[in-house]
Amino acid sequence: MRKGLKLNRRAFALVAPLALAACAGQALQGSSGAKNTDVARVENYFRTVDLENAPFLQTWANGSRGGGLITYKPGSLYMHYTAPHEMELRASGHHAVFTDAQQGSQTRIGLAHNPLGLLLDNPVVLSGAVTVTNVQKQPGVLQLSLTRTDNPSQGLVTLVFHDVANKLALSSIQIVDERRHVISISLDPV
Repeated sequence: MRKGLKLNRRAFALVAPLALAACAGQALQGSSGAKNTDVARVENYFRTVDLENAPFLQTWANGSRGGGLITYKPGSLYMHYTAPHEMELRASGHHAVFTDAQQGSQTRIGLAHNPLGLLLDNPVVLSGAVTVTNVQKQPGVLQLSLTRTDNPSQGLVTLVFHDVANKLALSSIQIVDERRHVISISLDPV
């Protein structure tokens, strides 16, 4: 029985990325008017948001954690890490620069094929080049998952919003990259 369990885990590990890519490749078929309205609300949120120095906690794929302050305006993102040590990420358009003060290193990252780039268009448009793969709504919570239309295997971004009195406030972002590594960012409620 253990052998079968091992085989199932191995099969799951091989099939899971394909299943994720297949799901990501499917648009919201037969979308209801309510789902389209929610997508439009999220687009509007990203057009008007001015998130400045909001506390965040990030969990990397290996389980380590860090945090600091995040600033997001349409088309640009700045993350100043104070833990585990001084680091910063500056992103706009199709590029990001990650600076690690402790290591004395700087890494340039192209965002054209990175899931983070989905949130840096100005304005953010959740159609055409971006496909909304899932919309979930529960009392007080709205969740959307998105991917690149032309290459969904490049990653998936899931956004979770507090949705109170028809006002959205971003509470978390989960990014799954092309290697299926998961990064989670939690924000304090705004």
